[in-house]
Amino acid sequence: MPNFRYEIQDASGSVSSGVLQAPNAMEASSLLRSRGGYVLNVAPVGAGGGDWAERLRGFRIEGGPGLKDVYTFTNQLAVMVRAGINIRSAISNVAEQVEKARFRTILTQVKDDVESGQPLSDALGRHPKVFSPLYVNMVRASELAGSLGTMLERISTYLHQQMETRSMVRGAMIYPVIILVMAVTTTIFMLAFVLPRFTELFAGKEHLLPAPTKILMAMSLFVRTYWYGLVAGAGAAVVAWVYAIRTPAGRLYWDKFKLRMPLFRRMFRALYITRSLHTMGELVNAGVPMLETIDITAQVAGNSLYRRLWETVHTAVKEGRKITYPLERQTLLPRSVVQMISAGEESGKLGKVMRDVAEFYANELRNTIKAVTAMIEPIMIVAMGGVVGFIAASIILPIFKMSSLIE
Repeated sequence: MPNFRYEIQDASGSVSSGVLQAPNAMEASSLLRSRGGYVLNVAPVGAGGGDWAERLRGFRIEGGPGLKDVYTFTNQLAVMVRAGINIRSAISNVAEQVEKARFRTILTQVKDDVESGQPLSDALGRHPKVFSPLYVNMVRASELAGSLGTMLERISTYLHQQMETRSMVRGAMIYPVIILVMAVTTTIFMLAFVLPRFTELFAGKEHLLPAPTKILMAMSLFVRTYWYGLVAGAGAAVVAWVYAIRTPAGRLYWDKFKLRMPLFRRMFRALYITRSLHTMGELVNAGVPMLETIDITAQVAGNSLYRRLWETVHTAVKEGRKITYPLERQTLLPRSVVQMISAGEESGKLGKVMRDVAEFYANELRNTIKAVTAMIEPIMIVAMGGVVGFIAASIILPIFKMSSLIE
């Protein structure tokens, strides 16, 4: 019987941990709940006398549930609810199929909370790192309207679109990073290992070498002599950058830079507009109160400048003004978008208008990513060709020069 490491919180709030034996993670969670308290985590560990494969599985580090896991859960739950299965049985059935132990434990806790009489939205809201405020509020609105199955399907569609958008943006960003890493690696390899072999040929003839070759030889000497300093400096730069963007000032600077970055600024602009308006449209159509809708939109904007924009809108609406009042005094949203939002607000079709505009910018984002990718490829190839060509020319030119002198 496998072992499970657990963490449990008692009524006083203190957390204890330990190891117990159970047929599976769900049985382990049930056994712990029967002891009283709130189960925080249940994860498998290696059995004492099992084979090596079982032991290795015990040392496996399992990540928490991601967007894809939540999407799969929502999609399956929507199908079961629309088929007439009660919510407790539906969650239990989905939990049995989940592979990640942490997510399975969370779903089991959600089921137990629902069985104890809590609304599904409150049960989901106890896990904010897994189920976002948008998710919880849309479920809460559907509970009031009695349309949980339909709402879960809409949430599933929303999550799927977010996954596609994230995948496209990552694909557009990863490609130039890979090319850049290859270019830097190739250059360092040539400077550290290839060029020194040619340097021996030029020993004692440095005065005859052209300027590009002298520069390249100096770079090669520097890389071979101070390589540890370069490695340490690169590592320190990465750590400093990660630390800086986690500070408010650093995050603001980075977010501003992304909106000014050549070649990528159109892509990021379309991404933030799509994400904001799509989120807001879904929440408005779900019947979520406007102030909560704007607050959630600010949280998921993904950029400090756009978050500030929606926070300004939240303040204006709270004071009794229209949504478009602060939007007319900014430059982050195009004037045409502000005019369409104004028309939707006047006609009472704000949710539909925002969803349509978000769909337009989603298509704009796809086209922009394709254009950016198409432009990056020749630029990076030319840049790599320039670096390699400079190195090759710096090596070949002195050989030709010395040959002419010998003749």
